[in-house]
Amino acid sequence: MLQLSRSRAALYLTFLVIVWGINWPLSKYTLSFSPPLLFAGLRTCIGGLILICVALPGYKKLNWKQTWPVYVISSVLNIILFYGLQTIGLNYLPAGLFSAIVFLQPVLLGILSWLWLGEEMFGLKWIGLVLGFLGVFEISASSLAGHLSVTGIVLALGCAVSWALGTMYTKKMSARVDMVWAVALQLMIGGILLLGSGSVLEKWTDIVWNVPFVSSLLFISVFVIALGWLAYFKLVGSGEAGKVGAFTFLIPLIAITCSVLFLGERISVNLVAGLVLIVGSILLVNARSIRLVKKPTGLQR
Repeated sequence: MLQLSRSRAALYLTFLVIVWGINWPLSKYTLSFSPPLLFAGLRTCIGGLILICVALPGYKKLNWKQTWPVYVISSVLNIILFYGLQTIGLNYLPAGLFSAIVFLQPVLLGILSWLWLGEEMFGLKWIGLVLGFLGVFEISASSLAGHLSVTGIVLALGCAVSWALGTMYTKKMSARVDMVWAVALQLMIGGILLLGSGSVLEKWTDIVWNVPFVSSLLFISVFVIALGWLAYFKLVGSGEAGKVGAFTFLIPLIAITCSVLFLGERISVNLVAGLVLIVGSILLVNARSIRLVKKPTGLQR
């Protein structure tokens, strides 16, 4: 296993959290220039092409005939549903709020890991799960009062569920596939299907091909999707995956901060309470991972 120096691992982790946090408000901004499905398809296809170029030297690891069902199922859960629901849902909710709901994924992943993989469910994790659902309930209270879109909340929860299921499936199938190829083909298969559905349901002529759109699209495709996943696999390959899980709670905070500063989004008292509960939930669910990060023996995701 290739080991990274502490400074390089910290650099990769910082990069990952920042770009994934920026992604949410930037994606919402970019949607003002493009229909959602076409935008989702474009960014995933571009990211997939970049990763395929990276993976090509190891083409023998593809093993398409035996593993194609894994790539297809993963693309449905991790790309088509996750990015599709995400891109459509950002039209209904503030970007920071949407990201906070989606990042209930670690909470859902904790339940699924306990049920399907037999992973330990300790006391703090149970408390975290309860706080997470209370947070969603608090945020939903605003929508019932007419302040937020119920559709947006449902789409955000759908994102979280599809991501959790996709992560579980990928984790169970990881021994059968090369992970770089798995991510590259997920992006390409999902991106092509998203572009196909977008071409039927939306109009290419509605895309505004101006400098803000093209630059935002390229930034998301290159840094958020392609380089973001490469950084992730560098961390996983060096035994740093636990840090990724432990610090994902920072991503919605970055997303909310950027949304307030650059998109002028406002947060009510109900939303603040819900966000605090959700962040507390994710922090408690990852409490053991945070303690393990301090140990020098390496981590398992």
